[in-house]
Amino acid sequence: MDRRKFLGLGLAAIALVPMTKLNATDFRKEKPDAWKATTPADAIKALYGEAKPEEKGVNIKAPKLAENGGKIPVVVKSDIDAKSVALFQDSNPRSLVAVWTIPEGGIVDFSVTMKMKKSGKITAVVEGKDGKLYSKVLPIEVSKGGCGG
Repeated sequence: MDRRKFLGLGLAAIALVPMTKLNATDFRKEKPDAWKATTPADAIKALYGEAKPEEKGVNIKAPKLAENGGKIPVVVKSDIDAKSVALFQDSNPRSLVAVWTIPEGGIVDFSVTMKMKKSGKITAVVEGKDGKLYSKVLPIEVSKGGCGG
């Protein structure tokens, strides 16, 4: 089979495959106060309302001592059937770091590199499809001078 025919058949096959509906929320547009909040508690309230998160069901992996506060790797995982996941920190002027919308059947396993000016805590909040909030708080010490102490 020649290349043009192969590519033509491939494009035709792609056109016939039904596209899944992506349903992402623009949290910056819909919840602007969450992005202006200076504390995790205020940002969580602006994003999710008055519901209080339960501290269970969420795992955060990050270094206990960050050698470089400008580049801290963070992984958030959960087995909760979720609608969204948000990450917050309490050492920078704005608390909200990121929000992810979880598609139907999606897996909560996100990694991000974030910046923290000084030592503090990071908080991950998972919004379950059951309407409840679940969280985990993790302290991170940011090294002064980048030499671990």
